[in-house]
Amino acid sequence: MKKLLLVYIVLIATLMAYLYVAFVREDNNSLLDESAGLIGTTEEKYVMVNFLTGIDYWKNCLKGFEDAAEALGVSVEYRGSTQYDVQEEVMVLEQVIARNPAGIAVSAINSEALNAAINKAVEAGIPVVMFDADAPNSEAYSFLGTNNYNAGVTAARKMAELTGGSGKFGVITLPNQLNHQERTRGFKETLSAEFPEMEFVAIEDGKGDQLVTEQKVRELLERYPNLRGIFLTEANGGVGAGNAILRMGKLNQVKLISFDTDKGTLDMVKSGTISATLAQGTWNMGYWSLMHLFHMHNELVEPMPDWRESNVPPLPSYVDTGITVVTQSNVDLFYAK
Repeated sequence: MKKLLLVYIVLIATLMAYLYVAFVREDNNSLLDESAGLIGTTEEKYVMVNFLTGIDYWKNCLKGFEDAAEALGVSVEYRGSTQYDVQEEVMVLEQVIARNPAGIAVSAINSEALNAAINKAVEAGIPVVMFDADAPNSEAYSFLGTNNYNAGVTAARKMAELTGGSGKFGVITLPNQLNHQERTRGFKETLSAEFPEMEFVAIEDGKGDQLVTEQKVRELLERYPNLRGIFLTEANGGVGAGNAILRMGKLNQVKLISFDTDKGTLDMVKSGTISATLAQGTWNMGYWSLMHLFHMHNELVEPMPDWRESNVPPLPSYVDTGITVVTQSNVDLFYAK
């Protein structure tokens, strides 16, 4: 009887072991495979291409790009023009295309000048997405960046709050870039529509350069001695404008609203030289650009089988990466940790 009971126990144990291996373990392995998520290879190289590559503004974009690469197990490279030079960025982009990367994220120095190169890449099967500065007439799959018109609206309303809603105002910008054109338009149209006692008097080209911007602010204040405020639409402008009003003794008269969160700008916000700056979601731009490229390269997005013929976009055509107003009250949160 004891031997028979032992045989039953062995048979039952064997059956249980079989069922575990055949079903439970297999299901668990399946779950583990699913939980592994999106995994690429280090042979997949994605490239970020922009301009003025050495400025602080791009650091957080690149950090997001690199963080996404680490999460996906792919490799990335950072390229672009070292100067504010359209032809140099076109040349760099052409060089990148010739190396047939897995995908390219591009910030366009000019909204039209890079179209031919971008279209060439897409036609060659290289996914391209735009970030920060768009090329809307190109064949790039998506744009990830700030809603720049709304950023200009935000700047205008903040300027009205700072100045009591009256006086003369100007903008220093990069007039050939679509994102800066939109910021300027949002600012100008909001003054006209909502604040009739705020007069828009001038637009100047700061060329993305701190010293050029400082000189442009000096010229503006010579032409308009009672100028009440200036909106600087790009990252290098704020410090140049701040230096100008300090040296001319106009700190208490002229309110400055800048863009972005490089350390020099944040320091001037903290000291009160710059009244406010607009922080963009730069990490989001880099991170989600690479995610978009990865999905396109690995054919993980297909809204319908014939999406090319039906013109159904395989990716969100526009992703708003957000904006925050930075003042003395919250500036400490935006310093690099």
